[in-house]
Amino acid sequence: MLQINIGINIIIVRDNKLLLGKRKGAFGAGDWGLPGGHLEQNEKLQDAAARELFEETGMKADKFIFENLVNQPRIENHYMQIGFIAEGVKGEPQLLEPDRCEEWRWFDLENLPENVFRSHRDQINLFKKRENFTE
Repeated sequence: MLQINIGINIIIVRDNKLLLGKRKGAFGAGDWGLPGGHLEQNEKLQDAAARELFEETGMKADKFIFENLVNQPRIENHYMQIGFIAEGVKGEPQLLEPDRCEEWRWFDLENLPENVFRSHRDQINLFKKRENFTE
């Protein structure tokens, strides 16, 4: 039976800097990734983005705008990564899931770390190129 996992990721840019968290205790530990997580049963996409952003950082946004879709069919698992831009975000990120994230850091969009989580790399590249889909 085909199972497709749906990841909801949030792009927050402030002063040309992108918010990334250093993953911990899960696949991709040590890599930098976007705030986000899995869509839950019967959950709306934008509600998932708001929930994940708040659960991980304590931050809220005025709105979430669809940015891109990345289809990642892989042998070990199939993911659809859906990216949203968070607008009207205030405050600084808090480390609310220390078992899953070591730290939050703002990175210049033109000087991102080399070890970006592979599932988020395509989304960030699409955002920078102003494109909205890749496989």
